[in-house]
Amino acid sequence: MCDPATRTVSLAPSATATLVEMGAAESLVGVTAHCGYDEAASLGGWLNADPDRVAALDPDVVLTNDPLQRELRDELRGRGLDVHHREPSTLADVFESIAAVGEAVGRPGDGDRLVRECRTRVRRVRDAVAGRDRPVVYCEEWSDPPMAAGNWVPDAVVAAGGRYPFTEPGDRSHEVGPEKVPDADPDHVVLHVCGSGDRSDPSVLEERDWELDAEVHVVDDDLLNQPSPRLVDGIEGLAERLHGVDVDEGDDD
Repeated sequence: MCDPATRTVSLAPSATATLVEMGAAESLVGVTAHCGYDEAASLGGWLNADPDRVAALDPDVVLTNDPLQRELRDELRGRGLDVHHREPSTLADVFESIAAVGEAVGRPGDGDRLVRECRTRVRRVRDAVAGRDRPVVYCEEWSDPPMAAGNWVPDAVVAAGGRYPFTEPGDRSHEVGPEKVPDADPDHVVLHVCGSGDRSDPSVLEERDWELDAEVHVVDDDLLNQPSPRLVDGIEGLAERLHGVDVDEGDDD
């Protein structure tokens, strides 16, 4: 096993959140402006981080975590940097990517521990909603045009006790036609527009001819859009909204 990294650059908010949750934030020397971590140098946005500034930090390891970062990954590897790149697309992939972050920074035990904790929490949610009626849930990642969330979100909805007839797990988010959502007659609409935090605007639904009879929830986009332990927070929150269950993290099994 390699020694723990002492100089880590995270160019993915999900990797930064994972390191913080893992207790390895002290190794961070550079992050993006979207990481919400002020104790390290800001290197730009997650899609336009400055390669020169990254290289100047002389990191032991650089973390990227999305297909849209492939070009940046290749640029940094071309400069001789050790870039660990992941592209999670399902809930299982998210758990694997959390473990991979631990491996990349030389702390595999901490990564494995965090994955076990995340899996246990999701299992508690599944147990709590087992046998209940499953409402139809529409999750909107972008509103202009309206886009149904994909990737790990379908898995998250199912884990939380819902049905998601809009996108298959692992498929990318995609635009929905004018009839797709009304025809599915969702019981719940979850707005988690990328980059909006917890400020998605429910009035966008009133501007469409959807005529939905659904409960509308505005959710911090990090809780569903970020492939990190925050996604588990999102699953727990969804279960509470859909079924009123409050999972007690103290009851281990």
